[in-house]
Amino acid sequence: MSRVLVAGASVAGPALAHWLRRRGAEVTVVERAPGLRPGGQAVDARGVTREVIRLMGLDDAVRAARTETAGAHTVDADGYVLETFSAEDDGGDGYISEIEILRGDLSRVLYDDTRDGVEYRFGDRIAELTQDADGVDVTFESGDRQRFDLVIGADGLHSSLRAMVFGPRERFVRHLGHVLAFYSVPNEFGLDRWLLEYQEPGRSAMLRPIGDATRAMAMFSFTAPAFDVDHRDVEAQKSLLRAQVADLGWLTPRLLAHLDDTPDFYLDQVAQVVMDRWSSGRVGLLGDAAFSSSPLSGQGTGLALIGAYLLAGDLAAADWNPAAGFARYEERMRAFVEANQEIGRLHAKMRGAADADAEPAGEPDMEWLSGLVERAVNGVELPDYAGVPDSGPSVTSR
Repeated sequence: MSRVLVAGASVAGPALAHWLRRRGAEVTVVERAPGLRPGGQAVDARGVTREVIRLMGLDDAVRAARTETAGAHTVDADGYVLETFSAEDDGGDGYISEIEILRGDLSRVLYDDTRDGVEYRFGDRIAELTQDADGVDVTFESGDRQRFDLVIGADGLHSSLRAMVFGPRERFVRHLGHVLAFYSVPNEFGLDRWLLEYQEPGRSAMLRPIGDATRAMAMFSFTAPAFDVDHRDVEAQKSLLRAQVADLGWLTPRLLAHLDDTPDFYLDQVAQVVMDRWSSGRVGLLGDAAFSSSPLSGQGTGLALIGAYLLAGDLAAADWNPAAGFARYEERMRAFVEANQEIGRLHAKMRGAADADAEPAGEPDMEWLSGLVERAVNGVELPDYAGVPDSGPSVTSR
């Protein structure tokens, strides 16, 4: 039995743990946070991603945890509706997806599905690792030492495992000229199933429903040619947000009034991860750690879930040979990733990214754009992996 260590317990890590366990591996997931992180941005399941969720046996559980957002209104400074988008548009794959769920709620669904068959080590992280032809020796920050056959980094945009094995983040992380912030606030606005968005040149404010009707999610975005705030310095992040949006119209003053009381503030650059390869020896990468397409693509969760299915399947099909398994996984995923990253870059330009080297955004060719969107939503094949071990969905996920 192959022993696999997965770093990161947000979405990509537990999704991979699900498939690795079904393919017969012994799986450990290590997460530096003391537990699952609640809340977070709303994420979407479109196209092929919905099929992966069905294959996991988690369709009912994911749908039960949806935000049930009916659609979105863009509004002016006085709150008058300018444009409307429905969750039913484009067969449920439009601006507001039919399956939309908070990242923290999806993480909980995946954790509940895997916790009985997977070892989770919260409040710990990989401190050192060395690999040879036969395995990987890992020293954890807790002092524990273990040997694994494979190690997979699914620890996000700021992946420490990627930095440890592949090099500094500056080599791979590409800033798209935007900063995004969100946090929950009391629903004192009468918000009911409809997302509201107010835009000014280079900036926007958004208020969206979440599963708890007594609260809502405030979101802000603004352009920034560079970003040098530490992703763990929350006070510096809040100061930056206030400085950038304090004079933004609409409900902004009321939303900012809750900034110091919120339990789940998040701010970070909008960025992509671009790498020539996603593996080195017996160490591989998955999700944002390998190929972040940025929140502006709307497909980060899809890439993580689909990538988890393919990575586990291809490793098992290669009898856990890392060179063959990683190579096949990259071959299947590369074009799909690139289409989604192109969507993210295009959206950044359309929203006025402050990139001195970027050409002004013109009107895209609609036939080309439709083809790109189709490739980004459905442009990947899910092999059935006939002959590869599959224990089936867990009892808790049926």
